[in-house]
Amino acid sequence: MIKNIAHIGLTVRDLDRSVEFYRDILGLDYKGFMYMEGESTDRLFHGKNIKAKIAYLSPKSCEYCPDVELIEFERGDVEEDKPSLFKTSISELCFGVEDIEDFYNKLIEEGVEVMSQPQVFDSTDYGFGKSKAFYFYDPDGNILEAIESLG
Repeated sequence: MIKNIAHIGLTVRDLDRSVEFYRDILGLDYKGFMYMEGESTDRLFHGKNIKAKIAYLSPKSCEYCPDVELIEFERGDVEEDKPSLFKTSISELCFGVEDIEDFYNKLIEEGVEVMSQPQVFDSTDYGFGKSKAFYFYDPDGNILEAIESLG
């Protein structure tokens, strides 16, 4: 049986640029990187002659949160596709934030592309409470979300 969510993986084109974004702009802790290659890696990724450089980052204040895993394939074909909320895939990675307006303003100051300003949602009728959220993009166009619980 599943005991936890170990990490959430995102494929990126430039690992160094992505680490800088997730660490320096989003404020995640950089845990380190590793290379994967060889027969087991080829079988795992269902390819041939695969070499991947993988970095791990995590929220500073969340001991049991899953890591964000960033994967750059140095060898192996990577298909570029525009992420969309409206197709079957992992549609987004959502980060809980303390002050969504401050977070939004920081992203704007850093030149990060956002989809909208923070929006308020009232899901109390469904047992989820109120929140404020918005979507934004990482340097590769992966869709990210920020959400603040309003109680």
